[in-house]
Formats: sequence, C-alpha cells, structure tokens
Amino acid sequence: MGTITVSNLGKAYKQYSTRWGRLAEWMLPGSRPRHTLKWVMQDVNFTVNPGEAVGIIGINGAGKSTLLKMITGTTQPTTGSVNITGRVAALLELGMGFHPDFTGRQNAYMAGQLLGMSAEEITSLMPEIEAFAEIGDYIDQPVRVYSSGMQMRVAFSVATARRPDVLIIDEALSVGDTYFQHKSFDRIREFRKQGTTLLIVSHDKQAIQSICDRAILLDAGKLAMQGEPEVVMDYYNAMIAQKENSKIEQIVLDTGKVQTVSGTGEAEIESVVILNSQGEPVEVVNVGETITLKITARANASLPELVLGYLIKDRLGQPVFGTNTHHLGLPIKQIESGERVAYQFTFPANMGEGSYSVTLALHASDSHLAANYVWKDRMVLLNIVNINRPQFIGVAWLPPEWESQRG
Repeated sequence: MGTITVSNLGKAYKQYSTRWGRLAEWMLPGSRPRHTLKWVMQDVNFTVNPGEAVGIIGINGAGKSTLLKMITGTTQPTTGSVNITGRVAALLELGMGFHPDFTGRQNAYMAGQLLGMSAEEITSLMPEIEAFAEIGDYIDQPVRVYSSGMQMRVAFSVATARRPDVLIIDEALSVGDTYFQHKSFDRIREFRKQGTTLLIVSHDKQAIQSICDRAILLDAGKLAMQGEPEVVMDYYNAMIAQKENSKIEQIVLDTGKVQTVSGTGEAEIESVVILNSQGEPVEVVNVGETITLKITARANASLPELVLGYLIKDRLGQPVFGTNTHHLGLPIKQIESGERVAYQFTFPANMGEGSYSVTLALHASDSHLAANYVWKDRMVLLNIVNINRPQFIGVAWLPPEWESQRG
C-alpha cells in the first residue's frame, strides 16, 4: 500500500534584474546575491493515506502542476520534503518523455522502463497495452503523427499496465475522447478497489466528487482548504465567482453538513419551500410525484437584472438538474432596492430513491460568474422514496412503455 507525505513544501525561482546577474553570481560566488526569489508555492502540508483518493483543484496558476512535479521528483523543492512509499506510476504532462520520431511501441518500452519495468515485463504486457489503447496499427507509427488523444491513450495504457501502489494523474485525461475517459476512470476505480492510492488533478467536478475521498484546494501556491470533495468544490465554485465586495463563508448546519454561502449581498433569498400537489410543505415525496419549488427573493440594491437559478444535487453533491430564469426566458430587468419577487417551479420528482439538496443563486446574465449576488448551497433538503413504482436503480426515474413478443 502506498502513501504520500508532503511536509512544508515550497518552490521558488530566482529572478535577476539584468541578464548578466546570473553570470555574475556564478563567477563571483562570494559576492552579494544578485537575485530575488519568486515563490510559487509555500508551506504545503498534507498526507495521502494508503488506499485513499485525493483530488487537487485550483484555478490556473494556483500551483497544481508544480506540486505534482515536486511530488514525482521531476522538479526539486526549494523547501520541505516529499516521502512516497510503494510503487509509483505518474501521468503528468501529455506525452512527457515521448520521442516524436520513435513509434508508439518504442515509446511504450521507454516509458515502461522509466516506471521501473524490465524489457521482458513490458514485452509480456504489450498485448494488454495495445488492447487498452485501441489505436490499431498506429502503435508502430511515429508519435509525431499521433493526435493528442492518441498520445494520451498510449501514455495512460503504459502507466496503468500493472496496478501501482500510488497513481498520480495530472489533467492529461482531459484531452481524451469521452469513450476513453470513461474507460480510463473505470480502470482507476478498479485500482481503487484493489487498494491503489490516488492523487489526481482535474477541473472535472464530477470526477473529483465521484472518485475522491478528499479534495485539496490550492490558491496562489498555498493550501487554501481541504476536506470532503463536495464542500471543497462548493468553496472553489464560490471563489471563481468572487468579485469586489463579495464574501465567501461556510456554515455548519444542524445536520452536520457544511453550507457554502457567497456573493455581494445585493440580493437575498428570503424563503424557500417544497410543496406537494396539494400545496403542503413536504420533505419526503414519492418517485415521480409532482412538486413545486417556491422561492421568495429580495433585492437589497437597485439592480439592472435579477436572475434566479436552482440546482438539485444528489447526496454526493453531483448535479442532477439545474436551470435559471435566464435560460427559461424569464429574466427580470431593472429591479429596485427592497422589491421582492416570488418564483414557482413545478416539475415531477423523477429521481431515484435517496436524499437530495437544492442550491439557489441570484445573479445577473446567464450565470453567477458575471455578477454573483448570492449563492447558497443546501437551502432545502428533499428525500425521495419509492412507494408504488416498479423497482429501478439510478438517480433518474425514466418510466418506459414496454412490450414483448414470443415466437
């Protein structure tokens, strides 16, 4: 079983005021330093336990790739240390280490040997590598004629040809086609069941929340927060939309769950309730039952536009359905401070059994990224039970019409 321990990790690059400064520092080692340090990462500490899956997220430039390079040893840290136990397989920059003039097969041998495999072991695994990559005769063509997706197929197939104790993946999988992405994540899930420790960088919210036990948020080269994937992702989502005069806070609810609240406060949600077909407030409904989401919003400032959005999420925080009044063709223009708006959305609860939460947002334009007045996760909870429907699995109730014939 593999572990990753990161202690006080930091990375700085030297910056020289003139192009001769570096040469002078080399030639006159006893003289004053002629550089300043540009810190891109500081004081990062975390541990990935055996069999745990941890996702790393953050905006571009937050230090995600730099962190993985230091963990895998391709870049040396300025401060701190990294300790990894077990056999490691890493898939970082797409095609890193591939020679464009060598064939996919030849590059597979080189990549496999860099991962610690012998030539004989790679030869025995090559049929499986070819079968998983599914690039056909291209395996014996120069890599320079490959698309980025084909390079990723070969690189991933080699890196995962044998189950590693620790698997480290950067965002290389994002260039692949949907079919191969699903295939790759199925293999990753299988490795997880067998005890592989996983560290993955991805902007794919669904991937992080479905695979990982924990998420780490990097911001400006520092560890901003870590915790349950849904909580960290909610905070990250709010941070992306953060503008001047906006705030982000996380509140522990009576249920023990964490609610993320963000926005400028220029508008607010005054009330929200789920009603059944008789107009009664409910928390538990039958599969397919018609329900109404009733919301009252209030403007705290004069606003050029007010858009309400709602998002239904399952118990893992995965989005089930979401929309807003902009997409529905119902925006409200020029709303005055103190004015209230009442909304009602009626729809069948065509969802599978389980617990769901409703996230609400008030903003301008088509998303909260333009002007986020308020965003609140877990505004109301809804439990779906199956009272009288045929048994089914999944998060969606899609009742079929069926017939069968014999003979």
